[in-house]
Amino acid sequence: MREAYHVELEQLADNLGAMSIQVADAMERATRALLEADLSLAEQVISDDAKVDDARAQCEEQAYALLALQAPVATDLRTVLAAIHAAESLERMGDLALHVAKAARRRHPEPVLPEAVRPYFAEMGEVGVRLARQVEHVIHSKDVEAAKTIESDDDQVDDIHRHLFTVLMDREWPHGVAAAVDVTLLGRFYERYADHAVSVAKRMIFVVTGKMPGYGSDDDI
Repeated sequence: MREAYHVELEQLADNLGAMSIQVADAMERATRALLEADLSLAEQVISDDAKVDDARAQCEEQAYALLALQAPVATDLRTVLAAIHAAESLERMGDLALHVAKAARRRHPEPVLPEAVRPYFAEMGEVGVRLARQVEHVIHSKDVEAAKTIESDDDQVDDIHRHLFTVLMDREWPHGVAAAVDVTLLGRFYERYADHAVSVAKRMIFVVTGKMPGYGSDDDI
């Protein structure tokens, strides 16, 4: 009985890991759609978002069933609770990639971003996708040090996000209000995407240590 229970826990971890890859792929495609004004990629991200939503529902259903039927304690209980929160964060990461893709579709065939800020978004997209893929590793490995690395790598996205405001506030900004609004919103989407990756990493640290890093400091989307 307990062996079957731990198989179910492993399956739950596998499902969360698969979600991590889904949202990594979504942001990778959304960023390409944004930078290349690629409508087909944007449409793919938009249509695939339902799969991310379904994956969250499946993870939550499995987690609640484990809570109800197995009454887990100690590390097992932390694992199930962390899975519920992680599924929510991963689903929100998918939503943020969706928002990027919708911005690319809305402006098509025109580019969304002025040339001057494109490198910043290319870098934020690259880092965000890397973080999501690292999350998949941490979910399976429960590697606390790797989870802490995700939090430190998130600082790179935060630094770029802050720098974007410096660019936007420049009196010489020549691209108008609409472009400034797009850049502001898109920068926020990438910043929050990375923050949710950090949130998942913190949940994995909680599973291993029983302590939630930075408890009370996470922002809501």
